[in-house]
Amino acid sequence: MNEFITVATFNFAYEITVLKSVLDNREIEYFFQNENLIAIDPLASFAYGGIHLKIHPNDIEVVKEILNDLNTNLDIV
Repeated sequence: MNEFITVATFNFAYEITVLKSVLDNREIEYFFQNENLIAIDPLASFAYGGIHLKIHPNDIEVVKEILNDLNTNLDIV
């Protein structure tokens, strides 16, 4: 996991729910640093710099494409 890099940061735990499902379906290895801490104490997000999506560098292009698709096609109602 030492070679994993941060490709995105989120402020709240609920923001990563859909992304987790997409990454799991695409079988991309990932982890969210600070996820549990911020889920317990949302105000800790600002102290720790948010929830960091960490992936292997080989998956960076695929994950950036997924993030871009979610940002343009996800409508929260």
